[in-house]
Amino acid sequence: MNRTAEVGRKTSEVEIALRLDLDGRGAASIDTGIGFFDHMLEQTARHSGFDLDVTATGDRHVDDHHTVEDVGIAFGEALDRALGEARGIQRYGWVLLPMDEALAQVVIDLSGRGLAVLSTPFDGQIGAFDAQLINEFLIAFARTGRLTLHAALLAGSNRHHRAEAIFKGLGQALGQAVARSDRSESIPSTKGTLR
Repeated sequence: MNRTAEVGRKTSEVEIALRLDLDGRGAASIDTGIGFFDHMLEQTARHSGFDLDVTATGDRHVDDHHTVEDVGIAFGEALDRALGEARGIQRYGWVLLPMDEALAQVVIDLSGRGLAVLSTPFDGQIGAFDAQLINEFLIAFARTGRLTLHAALLAGSNRHHRAEAIFKGLGQALGQAVARSDRSESIPSTKGTLR
């Protein structure tokens, strides 16, 4: 089964083209105009094993909010489409991921129910990037990806390290959750459906 998806999103605030391959090699081509955010998406792609291509232009003269949130929306939609019925996947993924002094816990259930439970207190700036937008991205991604996401920062003082731990952890957990099961090609739910 070809587990790829392409999503185009155009509003009065942002225009996005996104392509996702769940069975890639962790290659990323990201251009949102927001350098730090591009770097974080590259980390997620690398650590998930997904191939991810994103181009986005947004109303950055206002701020970066719409671009970051809408990339989360598009990424979630692409994940949901690429999974199809979610047959034969592991469904769950979890990781404790260190990044120097920072430690993140990320747990995912590809449940079909979009929910983000975040203990990720981001504030201030990371370079020119508004760190609060990390949570906006995670919420949008979980909602449209129809997955349950629990993410927590357990340690860390450096904002860059804390953010990188979350995005790398997201990649690791996603890679586990979408991995093909060697036990069954069925849908991993007693309900008979995840999507």
